[in-house]
Amino acid sequence: MPDLTPKNAKDTEVVMTQLILPPDANNLNAAFGGKVMQWIDICGAVAAQRHCRQVVVTASMDDLHFHAPIKVGWVALLHGRVLAAFRTSMEVGVTVHAENPLTGERFLTTSALMTFVAIDKDGGRVQVPPLLMETDAEREAFREAESRRAQRLARQKENQTWLKVMKPLAGA
Repeated sequence: MPDLTPKNAKDTEVVMTQLILPPDANNLNAAFGGKVMQWIDICGAVAAQRHCRQVVVTASMDDLHFHAPIKVGWVALLHGRVLAAFRTSMEVGVTVHAENPLTGERFLTTSALMTFVAIDKDGGRVQVPPLLMETDAEREAFREAESRRAQRLARQKENQTWLKVMKPLAGA
C-alpha cells in the first residue's frame, strides 16, 4: 500500500545538467530537440517518482516549447518539479536553460508540462499522495494544472478524427 501522506512540492525538485556534445546535436550545431525531450522526460519522471515513491510512466507531454537553441559545447540545465497531484497522476513542469560555460550567461531554451501516472508491478494505476502547497504561487500553479487536466481529459474524448488518416504504411 502506497504512503499517502501529503508531500511538499519542494521535495520533488530535480536539477540535471547535460553538456551538449556533437552526438547530441542537429545539423545546425545545436542540441537535437529529441534529445532535449528525452532529458525532459527523465527529469520529469524523477520528480514524479520522488513525490509518490512508485514507478511512473509518461501519460502525456503538453505545452512543449523550444524557445531558443542550445549550442554544442554549452551546458543544459534542467529543473523539474511536481506542480499538481491528482488521484493517480501528477503534472510535472520542466524548464531547460542554456549556460555559456565561458561567461556563465544563462537563458531559457525549453519548457514543458507532462503528466505521469503511478503504476504497480502489474501496470495498474496506484493512488498518489496529495501535494502540499505552501505558497500562493504553488496554489495558483495547482489551479492552472487542474484546468489543464480538465482540458486534456476533454480532448481525449474529442478531436480524434486525425487518427483515422494515420493508417500504417505498407513496408513500414
